[in-house]
Amino acid sequence: MNPETRAPAIWLITDNKPGHKNQLKGLGNRLRVLTGASIYWVNAADSPVPLWRALLGVAPAMDSPPPAPALIIAAGSGTHRLLLALRRLRKTRTVVLMKPAFPLAWVDAAIIPAHDNAKASRKTLITEGVINAVTPMAQLTPKPEALVLAGGPSRHFVWEDDAVFSQITDLIARYPEWRWTISNSRRTPAALTAKLDELQGPKVTVVHHENTHDNWLNHQLAASRAVWVTPDSVSMVCEAATSGVPTGLLDLPARGRSRVAKGVTRLVEQSWVFRWNEHSSVMSEQAERHARLWEADRAARWLTHRFITIPGRANKEAPH
Repeated sequence: MNPETRAPAIWLITDNKPGHKNQLKGLGNRLRVLTGASIYWVNAADSPVPLWRALLGVAPAMDSPPPAPALIIAAGSGTHRLLLALRRLRKTRTVVLMKPAFPLAWVDAAIIPAHDNAKASRKTLITEGVINAVTPMAQLTPKPEALVLAGGPSRHFVWEDDAVFSQITDLIARYPEWRWTISNSRRTPAALTAKLDELQGPKVTVVHHENTHDNWLNHQLAASRAVWVTPDSVSMVCEAATSGVPTGLLDLPARGRSRVAKGVTRLVEQSWVFRWNEHSSVMSEQAERHARLWEADRAARWLTHRFITIPGRANKEAPH
């Protein structure tokens, strides 16, 4: 088979942390759709790399490696040694999903959230928030179904169980005609989870994160007319905003000059999400917005335009 007609192989190097894996999944899904690429997951822990290999770009021996990649994408600092060791593979381009601690000259491209304070350049794409695997909804459900996603203590916001619980119960009381689905997360304190469980009833369903499946959030967002999120998890905020479902933030004070808190503020300033005191904007009937926050798609198109020849046709995709 002529190499020019073969679908490209793309390696996604993961440290298996859920947030990093979610970024890779979202980007990989869009690259597969746009280019017909074959996607291969590579666990960085399976190929430990000494520092000298990373510095010199000397690829390690790998057991049963996937087909030769056109593109290697890594997320999480635990993947960087392997990414750098592979950077000299023939006809391979390397991409890092974050602001790395190593010089950008060592990779072919970087995709970095705006809150990391990097500058856009020929080889750097700046995204609003973090890439995720959510696909924007074609249209919103007309049903009064609301979703609440509760996080937990973090370095970026002052967490208060009572404040979070009070705001959730206030929303339920203000909008009694709505049905509510409330989900906790791995970081939600047990005491708050217990209090949320007590809200279970005809209009309220409480779901524990360990009882959800990989596509649960996508399915739940598709069934929701509004979503409320605690701001401590930028990935949860970005997933909700990407869905296109009107999204509100529960009110928690930011810690100092947190870069993540600044990133969430950027999303508020651009009206991708709303603050607690704007709850009527989230809960009222409103025209569906045509602008979309779909950074996985934008990043995939940027990479495709720069690095990937699509089998069977010239690559004329314009950068977004």
